[in-house]
Amino acid sequence: MRADACRNLDNLLQTGAKVLARDPSASIAHIAAEAGLDRRTVYRRFATREALLLALFEAKLDAAEQVLDEARLTEAPVAVALHRYVEGIVPVSRQWPMEFSSLESPDQGTEDRRQQLRGRIRAFVDRGIDEGFFRADVPREWVRKMLDDLVKLAAHSEPLMDPPKAADLVVEMLLKGAGCRTA
Repeated sequence: MRADACRNLDNLLQTGAKVLARDPSASIAHIAAEAGLDRRTVYRRFATREALLLALFEAKLDAAEQVLDEARLTEAPVAVALHRYVEGIVPVSRQWPMEFSSLESPDQGTEDRRQQLRGRIRAFVDRGIDEGFFRADVPREWVRKMLDDLVKLAAHSEPLMDPPKAADLVVEMLLKGAGCRTA
């Protein structure tokens, strides 16, 4: 792919993510206009709106997968892995703010990847509970949901907060609500 085509694709995906976060029903023509591209250019690359959406979610999954790998959720101490994860996932959430619910019919590969990543977070939360980092008397799914919600809050309610500070705040808030009283 030519350098200008790569730049156009990256611009389209970045713009598409932001437009769809504001308006999940936005058309390809609207996204193309926001990206400063002709809609025919977009249609040459993505035959349908759904194809564009799938490309956006694949990019979001790629970025999230990289964050999970770098956080070392299974190897690093829970506190370290948690902070690394939050510090990495906040920028991903800001860069790719659209929600998976905007996909009308996700392909099986995309859905499988999404579930695999969610499973890794679920296993990490289970590890945190088993190691006494999170309270065992709180439903495990609540801890995971609180983590997701706090990340979204830090990423989108405080868009200018730098990721390390956002991670500090998310971890502190998570532990105040779900941390062991001795932690």
